[in-house]
Amino acid sequence: MSYQALYRVWRPRNFTDVVGQSHITRTLQNAIVQDKFSHAYLFSGPRGTGKTSAAKIFAKAVNCERRPVKEPCNECDACLGIQDGSISDVIEIDAASNNGVEQIRDIRDKVKYAPSAVSYKVYIVDEVHMLSIGAFNALLKTLEEPPQHVIFILATTEPHKIPLTIISRCQRFDFKRINQSSLVERMQYIIEREELSVTTEALEAVALAAEGGMRDALSLLDQAISYSEEEVTIEDVLAVTGSVSQQKLADVIQALRDNEVKQALRFVDELIQEGKDPGRFIFDLIYYLRDLLLYQSAPGLEDILERAIPDDTFKALSQELTADWIQQTIATLNQCQQEMKWTNSPKVFIEIAMLNICDIQATAAPSSVQIEPEAVRELKNKVEELEKKLTQLQQAPAAQPSSSSTEQKKPQRSGRRNQYKIPYERIRRVMDEASKQDLKQIQSQWANFMDSLRQSSPPAHARLMNSKPRAASQNSIVLSFKYEIHCSLALENQHIIQQLLAEFMGRDITIIPIPEDKWQELREEFVKQRQQDEEGEKGEEAPQEDPLIAEARKLVGDDLLEIQED
Repeated sequence: MSYQALYRVWRPRNFTDVVGQSHITRTLQNAIVQDKFSHAYLFSGPRGTGKTSAAKIFAKAVNCERRPVKEPCNECDACLGIQDGSISDVIEIDAASNNGVEQIRDIRDKVKYAPSAVSYKVYIVDEVHMLSIGAFNALLKTLEEPPQHVIFILATTEPHKIPLTIISRCQRFDFKRINQSSLVERMQYIIEREELSVTTEALEAVALAAEGGMRDALSLLDQAISYSEEEVTIEDVLAVTGSVSQQKLADVIQALRDNEVKQALRFVDELIQEGKDPGRFIFDLIYYLRDLLLYQSAPGLEDILERAIPDDTFKALSQELTADWIQQTIATLNQCQQEMKWTNSPKVFIEIAMLNICDIQATAAPSSVQIEPEAVRELKNKVEELEKKLTQLQQAPAAQPSSSSTEQKKPQRSGRRNQYKIPYERIRRVMDEASKQDLKQIQSQWANFMDSLRQSSPPAHARLMNSKPRAASQNSIVLSFKYEIHCSLALENQHIIQQLLAEFMGRDITIIPIPEDKWQELREEFVKQRQQDEEGEKGEEAPQEDPLIAEARKLVGDDLLEIQED
């Protein structure tokens, strides 16, 4: 087979050929010239952006017989041998098919041997994220401290799947998507060397469909060349990629903007009949609208456009459409794109999306349509009636004699929270009925109760957080708070607190708040009263002694006194 694909023939052989990655190629060139290159590199980025090509160019540059050089000469035996793969010291490994521990152990065993033909052994591991965990672990030590003559270059499209222990042992370079102008410029260079005839519009369409990948762009260009006859036109590219021309996209958007449902649905039907990819159509439509929105915001920055070429139709649409309509349309199309992933009838969802977009336009239209005078009069009458009622309601409080008393109560209501009235009598009753057993039972469950309260009602938990159970009876509990305001706040969530407390204790319990300083006073008063009551009870219980016996005890003492009852 003599023919080779364009992306193989024009694969970069020098750093200058790697398009759109100057931030990487310049760093590597300086490192090679200064002899400060690392033992391990990680190249990550989208497909077709030059990761493996840059790795191979780097391998040639460090082993070139004319080193140190910024570019490999591609003439010496080392460069030519590495380019055609005849030198065994530069090893390319596909991790997708060699992802086991055994293959990595084989590398680890052979890495200690010196290179046979060039100065450095270079291991290029492509799609390294496909390695198993065991294979990564086997690579760790070798990757961290390889012999002086070994360089590892790991390439991946999914760096997030690589263990951090591997990433930390490498110098990481992130390849970015290639912009549209760079893709077109590179393809123009290639077709001139290949003596091919391709229109500029076709190249731009290829660049749009490639989505930032040079390999994809050259593959699509190759297909379009095979499809065309003499000259590759934009129609050839659209037929190969399944995309829709920019003019068709503009026609669909214009129909939607003018609320011409019939015309929009006809456009969709024609595109499906022509064999266009429905998913690609919605994708292109979303990005065309995105470019319209960005062009409205920054007309001078045409380089930021990804899917559109700013022709006369594009510029006219950017002036006609509002930003709100574009944003709502993009949201509708995005929802359609998500729903199309799970259906075998994408056309149905596209048609529904078209109808919904026209509904958006119809809803927004009344703002620009002149309202009939009769409707205006009806609205005015309703507004006047409402104004009269509002005036009557505003005057009504002044006519009522009780309004002054109502106004006097308002300031009291605002300060009621800060004026908590302590229910001393209720607390005294609880203290009379309280028992240590009830208090210990509540205290043992209090921590769990507070955790549950925090999950069910954070506001109630916050109000009760600094409280302490001080006394408890069978159906009530006295809680002390640091300040009086906390007592009022706790009562605002009293129902929630008591309901959850009943679940924990198995019976209804009423909470009674009291400030800490007032509790101490009340407790001292209660203790003194209890002591006085106990002393009084002892005095009443002692029997009164016979006066004759009391006089005899004083004369002879208790030792000589003997009392005999008749």
